[in-house]
Amino acid sequence: MPKQDAARKEKIVLAYSGGLDTSIIIPWLKENYAYEVIAMVADVGQGDDVEAVVSKAYKTGASKVVVEALREEFLTGYVWPALKAGAVYENKYLLGTALARPVIAKHQVEVALREGATAVSHGCTGKGNDQVRFEMAYQALAPELKVVAPWREWDLKSREDCLDYAEKRGISVSASREKIHSRDRNLWHLSHEGGELEDAGTAPFASTWQMTKSPQEAPDKEERVEIGFEKGVPVSVGGQTLDPVSLVDLLNEIGGRNAVGRIDLVENRFVGIKSRGCYETPGGTLLVAAHGELEALCLDRDLLHFKQHVALKYAELVYFGLWFTPLREAIDAFVDTTQRNLTGSVALSLYKGNVSIVSRKSDYSLYRTDLSSFTMGASYDQKDAEGFIRILGLPSRCRAQTQGLHAQNKVEAPR
Repeated sequence: MPKQDAARKEKIVLAYSGGLDTSIIIPWLKENYAYEVIAMVADVGQGDDVEAVVSKAYKTGASKVVVEALREEFLTGYVWPALKAGAVYENKYLLGTALARPVIAKHQVEVALREGATAVSHGCTGKGNDQVRFEMAYQALAPELKVVAPWREWDLKSREDCLDYAEKRGISVSASREKIHSRDRNLWHLSHEGGELEDAGTAPFASTWQMTKSPQEAPDKEERVEIGFEKGVPVSVGGQTLDPVSLVDLLNEIGGRNAVGRIDLVENRFVGIKSRGCYETPGGTLLVAAHGELEALCLDRDLLHFKQHVALKYAELVYFGLWFTPLREAIDAFVDTTQRNLTGSVALSLYKGNVSIVSRKSDYSLYRTDLSSFTMGASYDQKDAEGFIRILGLPSRCRAQTQGLHAQNKVEAPR
């Protein structure tokens, strides 16, 4: 493993959370590379005691700690574009962790350039998606920076090994041998991996869930919530205009107490491994449901159907760590044109994990009762249908006639 001359210490910026992995990476970097380690703490709404995280980074050997307040930027610059695109990975995952990585990596690179660092580091394993997300961002934004990925270099093979490493060096960590889950939390979601979840045949423990009540614990009556949008962006709850952070916080609270937003997913990682994780996205689940209903009301058929294809690609780009790419930027430009008239509100009914649609309203609605009603009106002449059905059916009629002719010839042909 490469060592550095202590007389000319170089700086490295570590994306630091204070969790098990990054807590031991600071001393590991100092022991194996002799770097001056700058810890960058990104506040994307994980709810940690930032002062405690900063103190811990210094105690474990960081020469400097930089805190970046990113909650609003995370929502407006990353979550809202994905929401407008309709991005959902493999029918379930609302991309909470995947969307946070590019904003964290972007600011990590900015700190590295500002501090004169020559390298960046992260705590992602060599099996996971996050290593790709971080490093694709590094390459797109500052390819000259060296990348040090300890999980791909050290001989620690498990979280138990990491706990041993921490204990030997007197590093306090919240993970334990009994509480072994790997969790990632931000404003948009909370993910859970490891522990009992490593067996795809084992149900999550009741204690695994943190943000949401179980259906059994949820209230015995429905709760209604109305979400307002302007050009595809959520702006209000219950008629009250809110800033992005307050809006998501409120919807997380509402969804969480009604058991909304739990998913248990076996997913296909970028590296080709199937993994199992549980995710809680209460507010995001409400926003995705409401946004989709508003699109159904306001987008014409061909645009809506084409956008569904785009949504799949967008989700894949985000999941695979391809945020800082021309394709994602181009898709955003397309999506923004689809959202020009997506202004209105959707009311939802929540009951023990279920989300039902109560109403959809928009001044740009393409839904017309004079066309859709069973009561016949002057807006649609039913006789017009005969012509286009005959035209559309022409290939089918030709095929049927040809097949019939061949069948007749086959029967009548001499033996």
